[in-house]
Amino acid sequence: MTEMPHILVVDDSLEIRNAVSRYLEKNGMRVSKAEDAIEMDAHLAKGRFDLIVLDVMMPGEDGLSVCRRLTSNGTIPVLMLTALGEEMDRIVGLEIGADDYLAKPFNPRELLARVKAILRRASRTVTHGGKLTGRRVKFGHQTLDTDRSSLVDESGHEETLTTSEFKLLTVLLERPRLVLSRDQLLDLTSGRTPNLFDRTIDNQISRLRRKVETDPMRPKLITTVRGGGYCLATNVQELE
Repeated sequence: MTEMPHILVVDDSLEIRNAVSRYLEKNGMRVSKAEDAIEMDAHLAKGRFDLIVLDVMMPGEDGLSVCRRLTSNGTIPVLMLTALGEEMDRIVGLEIGADDYLAKPFNPRELLARVKAILRRASRTVTHGGKLTGRRVKFGHQTLDTDRSSLVDESGHEETLTTSEFKLLTVLLERPRLVLSRDQLLDLTSGRTPNLFDRTIDNQISRLRRKVETDPMRPKLITTVRGGGYCLATNVQELE
């Protein structure tokens, strides 16, 4: 990313908004602030943002609803801030498209590290994207347009992928019929190692299956290998 990244911090706590903004600005980022979804929408209507730091617990439209709306309409990465111990919020956030999460209270250095990691992934997706950059790729009954981060099935139905879904799918498409462990997939998609109870990849695979599989409960394209991980169980064909 060649220009200064623009971050939108959405949190109803003035103290947290100001503290996060100061720390990110101190580390070379441009920051805008919003106290709720209404103010966030006003910012989004006027400018372009590289990442949204989004609190779950907000008055009015809560963070999970906002995240669902954001990830279904576009590809702005989202880092969710959740209350300490609220594991369900983290799981739901990842399932609906959040790129990462951080529990409050958090260390500002960890927040910065996660923000930078998401920005790096988003930049690689846009400017590099691996060997499939700029190509249309067919697998099973689906065709992926890597320029548009969208899937089109044989009936012509189109699905837009979130940043995290697109990255995970391209990792699998670049390694067809190869079994990849959860740890390998997490490293390839986010550059981080999992903790003992990390379910990030499982949640992302589940979400991706809902978009690529005819029957997500009986997946044929992205299969589970017991004791191994996941595998793209089909051939991949690059289209003209």
